[in-house]
Amino acid sequence: MALQDLTLTELEQGWHQTASAYVCNYCNAAFATDQVFAVNDRYFPADQMIRQHLTQVHPDALTQLINSSSKYNTLTPKQRALLVAFSQGQKDATIAQEAHVAAATVRHQKFTFREKAKQAKLYLAIYNQVFNQPAATDTLITLPDQAGNLDDRFAITTSEYQALVAKYFTTTAPLVLARWPKHQKAILAILKRITADIPANQHFTERELTQHLQPIYADFPLIRRYLVDYGFLQRTTDGSDYWRNPTYRA
Repeated sequence: MALQDLTLTELEQGWHQTASAYVCNYCNAAFATDQVFAVNDRYFPADQMIRQHLTQVHPDALTQLINSSSKYNTLTPKQRALLVAFSQGQKDATIAQEAHVAAATVRHQKFTFREKAKQAKLYLAIYNQVFNQPAATDTLITLPDQAGNLDDRFAITTSEYQALVAKYFTTTAPLVLARWPKHQKAILAILKRITADIPANQHFTERELTQHLQPIYADFPLIRRYLVDYGFLQRTTDGSDYWRNPTYRA
């Protein structure tokens, strides 16, 4: 996933979560959320496996992040080397000796890094307030509760929702989806609209649910899986019974 699509938390922790898996930012290794993984006669869920993966496969993850080749990484080679040294806990005097500079120079650079971090924090606060806040008259739509850290892809205003429905559905009476989107915000809007047409307080066999979803889109198993993954629908473990999430109101 591209850097600009990751949240600050996801960048720091080294992994991100999709609808069906925990994915490593560095090598794209994925651990499905509906599986458990055996390691030395012990079993671990996906959220623990991604952390083990980072510890074992990417022990130098912070160094990789510091030296990332992204166009957004504007650090100079000297700054990158200093940050790697700081991350390894090296003393200022040792760093200065190896870089052939005065210890005061190293301390000044550390001060400069702190000041830039403060500037970045203020900039992000201003940017989020200016560009990521819904208009006063445009409220956020409701979505099912999600596990993990949420970002602005889960903040969909009423006007955004209406625009996405109009964009991706050929018709809403009957409901027919033109194509499956790539972006999560559009996927959530589509799932919300489809859920609105599924009767509440009613249980469905897989065949009955298929009869409802198949006219909407040819890849109806994809829709069914996403409805469950994002909490719009719930089901029994064997997949024999489906129903709308009673804690969510479409």
